[in-house]
Amino acid sequence: MSNDASTVKPYNPEGGKKEQVADMFNNISKTYDLLNRFMTMGIDTIWRKKAIRTLKPLHPQLILDVATGTGDFALESIRILNPKKIIGVDISQGMLDVAAEKAKKKGLTDQFEVRLGDSESLPFDDNTFDAVTVAFGVRNFENLEQGLSDIRRVLKPGGKAIILELSNPTAFPIKQLFRFYFHKVVPAMGKLISKDNRAYEYLPESVAKFPDGERFAAITDKVGFASCNVRPQTFGFCTIYECNK
Repeated sequence: MSNDASTVKPYNPEGGKKEQVADMFNNISKTYDLLNRFMTMGIDTIWRKKAIRTLKPLHPQLILDVATGTGDFALESIRILNPKKIIGVDISQGMLDVAAEKAKKKGLTDQFEVRLGDSESLPFDDNTFDAVTVAFGVRNFENLEQGLSDIRRVLKPGGKAIILELSNPTAFPIKQLFRFYFHKVVPAMGKLISKDNRAYEYLPESVAKFPDGERFAAITDKVGFASCNVRPQTFGFCTIYECNK
């Protein structure tokens, strides 16, 4: 399938996506938080809180945060849910260094542990976690099916995966405004702030190619999730997926 998300790579059409994504996030780790706020106009903080609150009825004590990046989602989860432990996994050591530093500053190193690892081959036993979260990470998977299947594997029966991901608005004129902002303004700002021109061209491209909404729900069904609740946010800029094992 030539138009699927796995074919969009940060730097080179040849070669593996995974290694390129790791390199890209290592390159932009120092400026990622600033650019993320800019890219989402700061609304990402609202989406994060909303996504995390869907886990409240579950009272999860052991949570895995996949593609944890600089740790914002995991640290916000600790504040809202106060679990015993969150383990954050990422393939970028640069991003994990930023996350670990944040946890240290907040005095949360007992509750938040970071680990270098592959999101599509998680270094954990089956049925380990009460909940798994992924914020703005699944579109960077090399193999989306494999990644979702592995998330399901490490979840306990009855557990939930909460996935937050950017999506493509479909209504006029939001769709046109979104395209202009994401494909013109964001890459221009990315060049100014991060010095990695390609990274902020890749990010909009990866959103455009991502199988969002019901297409994503169909993939979760295919890999064995019992159900997936699709909840679009803010004119469809972003979607919360609530997937039950």
